[in-house]
Amino acid sequence: MSNSAPKTAISPRRDEDFPEWYQQVIRAAELAEPSDVRGCMVIRPWGYGIWENMQRQLDAMFRATGHRNAYFPLFIPLSYFAKEAEHVEGFAKECAVVTHTRLEAEADGKLKPGSPLNEPLVVRPTSETIIGASYAKWVQSYRDLPILLNQWANVVRWEMRPRLFLRTTEFLWQEGHTVHETEQQARAEAKLILEIYERFAREHLGLPVFTGAKSESEKFPGAVETLTLEAMVQDRKAIQAGTSHFLGQNFAKASGIQFQNREGKQEFGWTTSWGMTTRMVGTVVMMHGDDDGLVLPPRIAPTQIVILPITPREDTRAKVLEACDALALQLRGKRFADAPIEVEVDRRDLGGGIKNWEWIKKGVPLRVEIGPRDLEKNSVTVSRRDQPVKDKEWMRMDEFTARAPEILVSIQDLLYARAKEFRDANTHVINSKKDFYDFFTAKNPSKPEIHAGFALAHWNGSREVEEQIKNDLKVTIRVIPLDGSSEPGQCIFTGEPSVRRVVWAKSY
Repeated sequence: MSNSAPKTAISPRRDEDFPEWYQQVIRAAELAEPSDVRGCMVIRPWGYGIWENMQRQLDAMFRATGHRNAYFPLFIPLSYFAKEAEHVEGFAKECAVVTHTRLEAEADGKLKPGSPLNEPLVVRPTSETIIGASYAKWVQSYRDLPILLNQWANVVRWEMRPRLFLRTTEFLWQEGHTVHETEQQARAEAKLILEIYERFAREHLGLPVFTGAKSESEKFPGAVETLTLEAMVQDRKAIQAGTSHFLGQNFAKASGIQFQNREGKQEFGWTTSWGMTTRMVGTVVMMHGDDDGLVLPPRIAPTQIVILPITPREDTRAKVLEACDALALQLRGKRFADAPIEVEVDRRDLGGGIKNWEWIKKGVPLRVEIGPRDLEKNSVTVSRRDQPVKDKEWMRMDEFTARAPEILVSIQDLLYARAKEFRDANTHVINSKKDFYDFFTAKNPSKPEIHAGFALAHWNGSREVEEQIKNDLKVTIRVIPLDGSSEPGQCIFTGEPSVRRVVWAKSY
């Protein structure tokens, strides 16, 4: 770091080494750490608290639309995958497989696998096949439909280049699986879930996203259509923030999900699946974090307000702590986003500066300091995490108590507006192949991790063109917008007709 650079809590800064900055924020905020099992992570309480809030809030949105939770086995018979050729081909290289029943001790005391299983079991990479087996038993008539189930679970997909939250061998997610009477109903379900995801990303996580469909080469293995939402983070790469798949009758035929329709004839069900993962925690870090650490949208922060007692003298300690507890009680009686405000009093016997910086790095939205002088004036010192860390505002205690929900709303809104401004400033219309290649060619080879952004460019729908761009530039079509704003033109790569511009980017 140069002598002229400002001192920050996180080193390196984002503009120096973005990937390492990300790892250091995760560490400083105590979100997660690598496990002794390669590719897996330990999610620490602060990181898991963020995920719990995401889970609780998203689950409420599912339940409000008629979905209910269930649980299905972690182990899936290998033969189930063999029934759906495209699906198994898409996941084969990522599957972990159990082949033996138990461990047995050898003469020297070492353990070895015991007897082999009659049929290998795949550790759940996704659950379409095993859930389909249950649905085939449950569905007999159109009267049994729709089935609208979701499960919160862990999955395993071997990962060669792990990165905490973004790519790990084991991760947490929710996966919804539904069966419908008609194609129209199933397509409507896939679109409904995409809308829920988009609203959750925007209103809860402060993430602006592009929504639409994946191209044929990027869609989920075995799906007829994959709908997606794509976010841009601060290194200007794309992150797939969630997907919703219309599976047609492909998995129903493979699993034998049939029902007697209203005309008395046998028909295969129309199915969907959809999911959002702990990757969203990493996305929030990369979108809102700064050079002093994590910055959390208040709606998902495990603690929304932390109160920091300033007790330089032992004789005033009890009185300051009493005032802090009283303020916390009042604040917990206030509501933000239709829930009581989450407040913590940090009573640890540590220096005020140390505690303050710990909470800055954790990204807590509001820090409130109370010391003997504040008590004399009946005031508090308030710091917002969305503002420079040295910025402070002095407020009367009763004024802060009354305004706390309003301030949290302001932080939530500002983080979204800031992220949207960044995304829009780094999304560019490209009208020629040369400009496209120039756009995605690193201008500063010494910092290849700082990327160009998103490109909106016409494409003729050719898979060959898409593969060529991927090979040349490591750029893919992230999403084909379906918002009705089609703009016919010419493919910038072939000159052939194009229905609309699509979103291209480098991605995680």
